[in-house]
Amino acid sequence: MQKTKLFKNVLVYSALIILWQLIYVINVDVLSIWKPYNFPSPIEVIKSFYSLVIDNTMVTAFAVSMKRLLIGYSISLVIGTIIGFLLAHFKIIGESLNGIILGFQTLPSICWIPFSILWFGLDESSILFVIAVGSVFAIAMAIEAGIKSVNPLYLKAGKNMGADGIKLYRNVIIPAALPSIIQGMKQGWSFSWRGLMAGEMISASKGLGQVLMAGRELADVNQVTVIMLIIVIIGLCIDKLIFGRIEEKVRYIWGLK
Repeated sequence: MQKTKLFKNVLVYSALIILWQLIYVINVDVLSIWKPYNFPSPIEVIKSFYSLVIDNTMVTAFAVSMKRLLIGYSISLVIGTIIGFLLAHFKIIGESLNGIILGFQTLPSICWIPFSILWFGLDESSILFVIAVGSVFAIAMAIEAGIKSVNPLYLKAGKNMGADGIKLYRNVIIPAALPSIIQGMKQGWSFSWRGLMAGEMISASKGLGQVLMAGRELADVNQVTVIMLIIVIIGLCIDKLIFGRIEEKVRYIWGLK
């Protein structure tokens, strides 16, 4: 079954690449509607990727970006978790701040860049700030929603069995809210990833975002395409290999698989 699915995926992606190359040849080489520097071709994209790997640009950019993402996302997880529990536990805080936090959640990460530059300058701190602030509100809202959606019967049963305070959270609330919490972590990761790219394109000296901007400045559409594809592939891999496995584990624990 897995081999059949893999074979189908290979066929589909191969067909898409062939179609991409045909579009390039027809519109660039045959009809001359587009210029070579305006539209990428699969062959040139592969060559650009190879050159970026050979001169170590890709490896260095990947390592730097992943380090920034890990630090910024960890900060947003800690702060977002604290805010989420405060919103859920203290009714007056939740009622007062819910609208503001929801508004900040919908704000694109790039809107925080002017503040990050004014407060931290053009250094690592400004990029980490954009990463963290871009995802912290999504995580907080998801945790609050998960805690508030816990079945009241679970709470009553836990209290009747002597669970209260921290024990109630540890043994009842958090396990019951775990699916929503994981979804919030997953959503927060996606916002962090976007914030990282936005921050690196503005002020980074290294990183995938900086390589993307370098391609734009050099009018190298193939390099730009390479980085965009790498960003997509990294996002898919983290989603499947990390969050996908966590979700499968939670479904297994809850008897849903």
